[in-house]
Amino acid sequence: MTEALILGAGVWSDGPSPTLVRRSRHAAALFHTGHVTALIACGGLGRHPPTEAEAIRSLLLAEGVPDAAIKLEERSTTTGENIRFALPLLAGREVLIVTDWYHAPRARLIARRVGLHATSSAPPRPGARPLVQAKGLLREIPAYLAYLFHIKS
Repeated sequence: MTEALILGAGVWSDGPSPTLVRRSRHAAALFHTGHVTALIACGGLGRHPPTEAEAIRSLLLAEGVPDAAIKLEERSTTTGENIRFALPLLAGREVLIVTDWYHAPRARLIARRVGLHATSSAPPRPGARPLVQAKGLLREIPAYLAYLFHIKS
């Protein structure tokens, strides 16, 4: 059984951010094609309710994923916490991390450091948002180096 961790992203005042929607829809597609058998929605409460995990759950349900296939991790506020707090919800040590392409290397590194066999899958890159993608990549470079050299997460 392969489980997917859907890493959180912002919930805005008017609903889930485009990043959260993109990740959730991609995870639903992975479920429907049989690539994963269970989904763990990760993310705590940010500036606006609901929690990122609950927003992911709602998006997954809207995409036809059965509620029984979804678990929630609703306390985390960082990538490291997403993964560490999801550990008790996992049935095994194999996990597919659903996040954006620029975030995936750091997420896999964190997961492997806590003993998971981690792979990743990213939703298609949105063509009309190159500045958002560039900003994410620029933020991830120092964050990856910090994790690589064991700076506390």
